[in-house]
Amino acid sequence: MATVAEGVNGTSATAKSEKIPAIAHPLAEDPAEVAANINYHAKYSPHFSPFKFEPEQAYYASAESVRDRLVQQWNETYLQFHKVDPKQTYYLSMEYLQGRALTNAIGNLNIQDAYADALNKLGHDLEEVVEQEKDAALGNGGLGRLASCFLDSMATLNLPAWGYGLRYRYGLFKQLITKEGQKEIAEDWLEKFSPWEVVRHDVVFPVRFFGRVEVYPNGSRKWVEGEVFQALAYDVPIPGYKTKNTISLRLWEAKASSGDFNLFQFNDGQYESAAQLHSQAQQICAVLYPGDATESGKLLRLKQQFFLCSASLQDIIQRFKERKNGKDTWQWSEFPSKVAVQLNDTHPTLAIPELMRLLLDDEGLGWDEAWDVTTRTVAYTNHTVLPEALEKWSQSVMWKLLPRHMEIIDEIDKRFLEMIRVTRPDLESKLHNMRILDNNPQKPVVRMANLCVVSAHTVNGVAQLHSDILKAELFADYVSVWPSKLQNKTNGITPRRWLRFCNPELSNIITKWLKTEQWVTNLDLLVGLRQFADNADLQEEWASAKMASKQRLAQYVLRVTGVSIDPNSLFDIQVKRIHEYKRQLMNILGAIYRYKKLKGMSPDERKNTTPRTIMIGGKAFATYTNAKRIVKLVNDVGDVVNTDPEVNSYLKVVFVPNYNVSVAELLIPGSELSQHISTAGMEASGTSNMKFSLNGCLIIGTLDGANVEIREEIGEENFFLFGATADQVPKLRQDRENGLFKPDPRFEEAKQFIRSGAFGSYDYNPLLDSLEGNSGYGRGDYFLVGHDFPSYMDAQESVDAAYKDRKKWLKMSILSTAGSGKFSSDRTISQYAKEIWNIEECRVPSS
Repeated sequence: MATVAEGVNGTSATAKSEKIPAIAHPLAEDPAEVAANINYHAKYSPHFSPFKFEPEQAYYASAESVRDRLVQQWNETYLQFHKVDPKQTYYLSMEYLQGRALTNAIGNLNIQDAYADALNKLGHDLEEVVEQEKDAALGNGGLGRLASCFLDSMATLNLPAWGYGLRYRYGLFKQLITKEGQKEIAEDWLEKFSPWEVVRHDVVFPVRFFGRVEVYPNGSRKWVEGEVFQALAYDVPIPGYKTKNTISLRLWEAKASSGDFNLFQFNDGQYESAAQLHSQAQQICAVLYPGDATESGKLLRLKQQFFLCSASLQDIIQRFKERKNGKDTWQWSEFPSKVAVQLNDTHPTLAIPELMRLLLDDEGLGWDEAWDVTTRTVAYTNHTVLPEALEKWSQSVMWKLLPRHMEIIDEIDKRFLEMIRVTRPDLESKLHNMRILDNNPQKPVVRMANLCVVSAHTVNGVAQLHSDILKAELFADYVSVWPSKLQNKTNGITPRRWLRFCNPELSNIITKWLKTEQWVTNLDLLVGLRQFADNADLQEEWASAKMASKQRLAQYVLRVTGVSIDPNSLFDIQVKRIHEYKRQLMNILGAIYRYKKLKGMSPDERKNTTPRTIMIGGKAFATYTNAKRIVKLVNDVGDVVNTDPEVNSYLKVVFVPNYNVSVAELLIPGSELSQHISTAGMEASGTSNMKFSLNGCLIIGTLDGANVEIREEIGEENFFLFGATADQVPKLRQDRENGLFKPDPRFEEAKQFIRSGAFGSYDYNPLLDSLEGNSGYGRGDYFLVGHDFPSYMDAQESVDAAYKDRKKWLKMSILSTAGSGKFSSDRTISQYAKEIWNIEECRVPSS
């Protein structure tokens, strides 16, 4: 195999690149011109010492070459939006998980072959060059990945839209696995620079914190003094698939100005004091979800949320006013017919009082007019029924940091109470739970979800089951006031990244059998595969595509963990945030029981079992102790099982470190069984379940979130179902509390095996204690692992039996893909556009 220095054909890449002219061809599609453009960037947009053209340099030069094309399309897109002046959507999210941009961009632009050929001419291999890109560390889990899928669909559907987020320097964290378990270190995605972002030095807005409210003689009010930081815009291009439309993800960075640097103090040796505001500005966008156990941590999180909302709304208002300046007369009442603001969860809730403040204090509107504009502009997506994730902010912290906003929230609350008392006196007794301000003297808080529901024109859940729970339970009283306010928008995923680009072998087979590539933008066409599900030729091609993905995944696992896994075993994968409600603990207890059973078998009995490789991945939040114990347990079990010569050809247990989008792009195509096993009623939707299903992977799962709809679409017989249903959960918890729970012997055996020290000397008692007792904080098995364990183990036996019947398994796999059409984010975003935002296509004309 050629070394990196030699390049793909044995000649040094540097020598090869010297033979290619360095000429700017920003819109090149011919491989020779693309190679010249890449070489132009290597020479004239240099970021490294000259005379080197290794994979890293090739990546940056290729990215800048692609960016030329994107900038051209970007400019045309925003020129078109300016000309047509359509209503636009602004999507506010604290998280985006974009994944690598190079493969996605050349795929969406339909120039991957040209770039592969061009890089070959330059002595490089596209796959190796792509590997040089680091994932942008702008998110954590499903919330952020959903936002990124949505942007891809908005661009592909030619919708006039923007994403808004924060430019986190160090992300959440990079996960390392050590003997002690998970270790967190800062992400290094910006250590060099990101070639995809364009800094907009002309887009800067002031964002204030602290200070006080000044009241003027005419009764108007203004927020003054305090600290003021600058929000500087960085734009990342989001290309649509095979369309000219390219929209923006605008990320804000916090800066202090040169005037905030105290030269006198610095020269006096007071270096920290001299740069205090600069250092505080850097803190705002340093880390995603900084620890909030301390008051300073809470203040920083609130600062981040407000920084995103304030900068974004000032930008939106400025754009609206610029568009209106050419007209003789315009009214603020027109604002909602040009602007839709979508809040992705409660993190951007402060957009509501901030829009009110800007309209009241800066634009001089009266309360009623400002409230009318705000409520017709803002919509809210709820992503959770978990109480700890429905944000509640301390009133004292809010008064301190955002005094004007607290006045506004207080007024919204008062007017809401008054409205209910006048129009719905029957709800008087419910007002304590419905109101925005919880004035409990022990802990007065602002309930952000309540503020969203009271203020937004539309509230949506993200799967049918989740939306039904919101209507029937969490927001039931509001639904009785506003019957049409609550909608469902079942989540979706982009078929481009999650099938077309990450699983080329399977994609090519689908295109061949459907005789069209139209399924990439019309995923409902996958249903056409159903008629071929029993076809032996398709099954053979399908099996070979799956094997190619499994082999790729096995090479990756060996590289990052040192564990050798057998591609002929059943690949069983659970990847998502580590959380007790997602029940990775049930998965590993099942693996422990399987291991113990294998240990007790004779060699002949083992030969009759279904060999299985169980892979688990995901990050445990840095301060979430039980989640980190689960990560440690998975690794300890793997260390024992994988080195046990009696068993390790029938079972392997692997923890895949630092799970992110790029890792998912290897794991999902290579997976055959995927675990979506959260306690019913706890997972709002889930989107990785959609990705696995789309790639022909079978699901073992509960009736939770989007699992319900996936099972309906692909057929009940192609889904391994187990566990309590959402409506049974409250009674089961009550029974548990009353001491009525009788544990299954298999459950007891698995826990006892851990306690025996079989997996090392680490003290797992606190983790196991959470599954025991009848009630109490940290006890009583709130997530019902014990109750669901027997039906989970029975379902796993059905999996083992089904996998032995190769034809049956392949048919189920094909039907899984065939039934996944509904779960395209193109469908979800079309529904948002029509039913919430009221926006229409604004396509850049083909030249």
